Amino acid sequence: MIAQRELWRFIGLLFLIASVWIHYEIKVVRFGNEVHQLGATKVGSAAANFSARDLADQEVTLASFQGRKVVVLDFWATWCGPCRMTMPALQKLHTEFKGRPVEILSINQGETAEAVQQFLQKKGYTFHAVMDPNSAIGTQYGVHGIPTLLVIDKQGVIQSIEVGPTWTIKELRELLERLLQT
Repeated sequence: MIAQRELWRFIGLLFLIASVWIHYEIKVVRFGNEVHQLGATKVGSAAANFSARDLADQEVTLASFQGRKVVVLDFWATWCGPCRMTMPALQKLHTEFKGRPVEILSINQGETAEAVQQFLQKKGYTFHAVMDPNSAIGTQYGVHGIPTLLVIDKQGVIQSIEVGPTWTIKELRELLERLLQT
């Protein structure tokens, strides 16, 4: 019994070491502290326009927000654990910035509208969700892993790219407040 417990502790320790190493390799070595580029998508460049359908089957274009709102693009899926971890913070920001020129646009990758609608209703999320059934928008933005979050200023310029659940609600709130003042 003791040997079995020790084996599980050893396996747990190996898992922890592997997780830290992977995190270091992906977040620090490959990207540094921030991601500045995903394919052709770069911080400081104009965000590519796209058109998608929301859950009410209405067309949504990124260009419709330009000049009016700061936009947070969140690429995600219901099956993605890290995506699910970030969603309560996005909902909190959606509620905090309600009535202000901020649009949280949640772009679901490859799932059905019914599955997404059911998930959002069950969790009580009310931010704006759009469908990317073939991941065409994700591909256009160079998204290879989810969650991926981009913040776009009112002029349509990408100000931040985050891959994985690396951002904090405080950091995102501060960035949104700063962009609202420009």
